[in-house]
Amino acid sequence: MTDKFDDLDALKAALRAATPAPDPAKKAANLRMAKENFARAQESTDAARLTSDHPETKGFMRGVMSMLKSISMKGALTATTSLAAIGLIVLVLAPENKGLLTPPATFEPVVSTDQDTSQRAQAEPVVEQEIAAVEEDVSKELQAPSSTSTPSQTQSLSDSTSNSAALDIFVEEPFMSEPVARESAPMGGLFAAAPLATRERRVEGFVADAIAPQPEENTEAFSNEGTSPLQITSENPVSTFSIDVDTASYSVVRSSLMNGYLPDPDSVRVEEMVNYFPYAYAGPEGDVPFNQTVTVLPTPWNEGTKLVHIGIQGQLPEAEERPPLNLVFLIDTSGSMNQPDKLPLLIQSFRLMLTELRPEDQVAIVTYAGSAGQVLEPTPASERATIMEALNNLSAGGSTAGQAGLQQAYAVAEGMSKDGEIGRVILATDGDFNVGIYDPDELKTYIEGKRDSGTYLSVLGFGRGNLDDATMQALAQNGNGQAAYIDTLSEAQKVMVDQLSGALFPIANDVKIQVEFNPAQIAEYRLIGYETRALRREDFNNDAVDAGEIGAGHSVTAIYEVTPVGSDAVLTDALRYAPEPETNGSAELGFLKLRYKTPGEDVSHLIETPIQQDLGIVSEDILFASAIAGFGQLLRNSTYIGDWTYTDAIALASDARGDDSFGYRSEAVTLMRLAETLSSK
Repeated sequence: MTDKFDDLDALKAALRAATPAPDPAKKAANLRMAKENFARAQESTDAARLTSDHPETKGFMRGVMSMLKSISMKGALTATTSLAAIGLIVLVLAPENKGLLTPPATFEPVVSTDQDTSQRAQAEPVVEQEIAAVEEDVSKELQAPSSTSTPSQTQSLSDSTSNSAALDIFVEEPFMSEPVARESAPMGGLFAAAPLATRERRVEGFVADAIAPQPEENTEAFSNEGTSPLQITSENPVSTFSIDVDTASYSVVRSSLMNGYLPDPDSVRVEEMVNYFPYAYAGPEGDVPFNQTVTVLPTPWNEGTKLVHIGIQGQLPEAEERPPLNLVFLIDTSGSMNQPDKLPLLIQSFRLMLTELRPEDQVAIVTYAGSAGQVLEPTPASERATIMEALNNLSAGGSTAGQAGLQQAYAVAEGMSKDGEIGRVILATDGDFNVGIYDPDELKTYIEGKRDSGTYLSVLGFGRGNLDDATMQALAQNGNGQAAYIDTLSEAQKVMVDQLSGALFPIANDVKIQVEFNPAQIAEYRLIGYETRALRREDFNNDAVDAGEIGAGHSVTAIYEVTPVGSDAVLTDALRYAPEPETNGSAELGFLKLRYKTPGEDVSHLIETPIQQDLGIVSEDILFASAIAGFGQLLRNSTYIGDWTYTDAIALASDARGDDSFGYRSEAVTLMRLAETLSSK
């Protein structure tokens, strides 16, 4: 027992002998050196970007506190004990310390001399001031509140501050006699940034092995113009526009509302919302491709005005009378398409379409972006297994490097075309229109040339986040095709099965509408929607000016709000020096003219119809279309609908739901309810 105590005493004596006397001057110098080296080793030599958590000054200790907060008391005790043990082992085993634990033959304790005491006494006031200055800086760092800190974080910081008071910094002079020199790096410093592929992401409390993927930036862009302005009939009695059979806007609105937020007003094109629904307008008789119906009714949102409702119904030929179809699927396979509502939904949608094609129809597939080239030669639609195998083998990945996808798709379509057959390219994408032609004007000219050669272009949008609606609309309009947005499989059923004939078989090209209002009867008017389809007055008779197409069985709706002469709802004052409107003796409200071309022809045909007072029968179809027009104006924050509300739109649409075989109108009422709730938040 005595030997053990002798050994312990010897160890204590050796440790006391090896421990130098405290030197306050060295301690202060080492503190300053540590602070300088710590600052030099941070991230990079470049100036840090200023944030609330990283101010321009006094920010170096926040990282230390972050470390302290993440270590529990148990972990701290374990760590400090381990460090002490390691230090003792190094002290025992180091060659230069051999024999250190063996007491010398004659042990002489370290005794401070008078000179040492005098030197320390002279240095202590200055040293203590320097130490106090350093400790004051550290204290301010620890106590400085963060602009984003929560009460719990503040409490944790306070606790860590009190714990850190027990920490002491001691650095042996040989290791800190001068600043550590390091080779400069592009980013500088010990912790120079590594490439993103290998750089660790440092997060409070842990270090991740890789950078977590960040959500893609929303780059959606919508094509729209400001609300059509009010027109004074005596100054501008003529309104001219191209018809629009696109439905993409309604689907985008539905997607937004179903995801819990109001749509961007620019994404709302009222005419596309109205034309999303099928209507039972009277069909044509004889050889004309469509029939027009005009109805005048009171305006739901303004007692002093009326609506002029124009309904156009295209003929629907029998299936056996349809010409053969040559379809080229131009599919975006970029990496962004690798989401359930994009490429997988696209493949399912085309699978549905195949069930409606006839054996004499042909299908080819061209891809662009992630992978590029023709993946399916022209194949009869009857070989569904071959076509589906090609579709199922598509995968999304890689960059969006431009390929000559559009040119190749048109070349394939032209190679498939024969006299009397219909060729159409169907571009399917989530917004990447990097199809090989980059200049917008060049792209427009190219598509117009292919349109005139008889090959149509339709565009299908999938997914949200980077939907380039503006380009989608431009391509479809110049390609005499339809633009649709598919967000669900049921929407794919509607576009690619239920209304396939209208989407793929044109019965009239370049359809234009022109209305001349009678200033003796109508003081003011405005066209609801069609902002992106406006034409100049002289464009109506110019057959070289492009306009929209009507497909087999398509219905098209246009609505004007008109203010009769003498109504209290007139918004403008009469001009002091303007002549009084001449009374022409006509009771007509206006005169409707339509122009269209038969597919394959270059000369247009003209149809004319007078607009009479109280013309037509107000049906459920017309009332429902009016409710949707009001709904769209609410979403666009229109100033022309007064105090009309979502509740009013819901009531009108519910009463006019009528025969709703597919549930489209019931769904619209549900969307109105969602919009009402979201608008009240």
